[in-house]
Amino acid sequence: MASLIDLRRRIRTVKNTQQITKAMKMVAAAKLRRAQDQILATRPYALELRKVTEHLAAVAAGEVEHPLLTPAGGSEGAAAEAGSGKTLVLVVTGDKGLCGAFNAHVQRRTEQEMAALNGGGEILALGNRGADFFTHRGAPMRGARRGVFKDLSYATAQELAAEISKAYADGEYDAVYAVYNEFISVLSQRVSWERLLPIAREDVLGDEGASANGHRDYLYEPSEAEILNELLPRFVTFQIYRVLLESQAAEHAARMTAMDSATKNAGELIDTLTLQYNRSRQAEITTELIEVVSGANALEG
Repeated sequence: MASLIDLRRRIRTVKNTQQITKAMKMVAAAKLRRAQDQILATRPYALELRKVTEHLAAVAAGEVEHPLLTPAGGSEGAAAEAGSGKTLVLVVTGDKGLCGAFNAHVQRRTEQEMAALNGGGEILALGNRGADFFTHRGAPMRGARRGVFKDLSYATAQELAAEISKAYADGEYDAVYAVYNEFISVLSQRVSWERLLPIAREDVLGDEGASANGHRDYLYEPSEAEILNELLPRFVTFQIYRVLLESQAAEHAARMTAMDSATKNAGELIDTLTLQYNRSRQAEITTELIEVVSGANALEG
């Protein structure tokens, strides 16, 4: 049985750990609130961008041949899916741990998808955890961006979109996908495998394509095709920005949940150790009393 000194030391250590996990939970909760506010703030822009792009794609159908769009009559990345082409995979993980299985789920899904590509894929890791994991395992890497979430901004997404779009337009890759944790709720995150490039025409046509029928509701200067050519790179940029925001919010939610569980587990362990400590102390006191009484009886006898 552990001595009283050892039990007191363990109780003190667990209490210190509990204070740390409780503080981390509070910090994660505050960061989650800000991340959720960012997502809500971007939705109006996303909605309007999609509406304009849908309308322009509808009225300019057949006039636009942008390298980021699926070619008319194309197979929408079938070559990449079959493993005959080269695919770039954006792996979005966190910069830190202590967030449960948040990073492990993305890493596991990435390994599955890379195996399905039969050696036809490269990884661009966004976040320290993914970069360390795949670098140490010798996975085919295009590169790694560390500290992405330290100061996440729209400029970060613009820089990534420019690099990825240029590599795709230059023919380095047949498709670009993203693996990330999608924020569902505080208690739920879902690993998503999402294609970023090429942009399927139905992604921007929506219902407008069925209703426009070539009717021009507005006069554009310059032409619809020129404006659409400007909007498509912005569409890609915002998709990447949305992925980063989703992953950031999901990471904070996962960390908050993990630290809440750790705090509760620490409390249960403290209760168990305290009970064990009290029993040991009581047994020790009882033993001492018996020894005193026995000694007194021996002296009287």
